[in-house]
Amino acid sequence: MKCQKCDKPSTFHITELTDGKPVELHLCEEHAREYLTQSSQEPTTASSMAAVLAQQMAQQMAVGQTAEELAELDQQICPCCGISFYDFRSQGRLGCPHDYSCFAPQLEPLILNVHGETKHVGKIPRHAADRSEAQTRLIQLRRQMEESVADENYERAGQLRDEIRRIEQSEEIQ
Repeated sequence: MKCQKCDKPSTFHITELTDGKPVELHLCEEHAREYLTQSSQEPTTASSMAAVLAQQMAQQMAVGQTAEELAELDQQICPCCGISFYDFRSQGRLGCPHDYSCFAPQLEPLILNVHGETKHVGKIPRHAADRSEAQTRLIQLRRQMEESVADENYERAGQLRDEIRRIEQSEEIQ
């Protein structure tokens, strides 16, 4: 969704009650900062609570990540599956179990907010650990095979294909 004041993507979605009716605003970081600082400087006619909230949001934006930091963060890539943090943010899905450790500082607040905990406390199947390692290895091998094909290193791609088949067959037996 685009900002209502320019063509940049909107990153802030503000719902304000005006005359008892909700009014939605979709703004980019720059225009949201302007809106929030402007509304916090105006005298509070409707509600002092709204002004306090707007001021707090403006402070959080000033303290929070800048666009440059977010762009730098989006460039982080998992060494196992190759997914970038930007891919995760846009798709809402991680690529492999190692993404949880690769993107831990960014994911922990999100997971805590959604689940209320950051550690799994449920049951784990007995065979899950072995399978998880094999799945991770398969993801790595498939990625390496794709890179080998792209580099036209077909001999290496064939070796990787054979190793993938060997792992897949051993999983079917178990």
